[in-house]
Amino acid sequence: MKAPKIHFFKQEDNSETPAKSTPKAKEVPATGYISSTGKLVFPIKSVTQLGLEPDGISFQIGTQEGKRKIKSLYVVPTSEETNETFQMEKGAKSYTIPLPVILQKGKIDYSGTKYVFTIKPFDYEGDITGYELQLEPETKPEYTGKPRGRKKSVATEE
Repeated sequence: MKAPKIHFFKQEDNSETPAKSTPKAKEVPATGYISSTGKLVFPIKSVTQLGLEPDGISFQIGTQEGKRKIKSLYVVPTSEETNETFQMEKGAKSYTIPLPVILQKGKIDYSGTKYVFTIKPFDYEGDITGYELQLEPETKPEYTGKPRGRKKSVATEE
């Protein structure tokens, strides 16, 4: 007796919806903030996420030409050390670049308002990856919970 041709089923044939690929984890943008002393603070998590190796390289820092108030800073790594470049300083859990005078001239009130920034890579002159830091004042969500502490007693007058 000759064996019939057999069509074997797959797991996908037994489900009504097509097989889904495993969902990717949402890519969280790299972030940082400006300290109250006027330093750009890059957490180590953001530095590793961007693939930056700040030790031994300098950075050129600039803003968009023709703008009075700073909305974005541009950080471009360079191998040369000149008076136009800045070094990242290693902190406990972050890297910092001190820029207090430049930020004040750009009308950034870092001492009164905490500024945060998202870091977006961009191509600079074709072969160099620069980073755009989009500055925004930090906004805290409005507190909607119950008030804490003792209840205020209401004195009733008769």
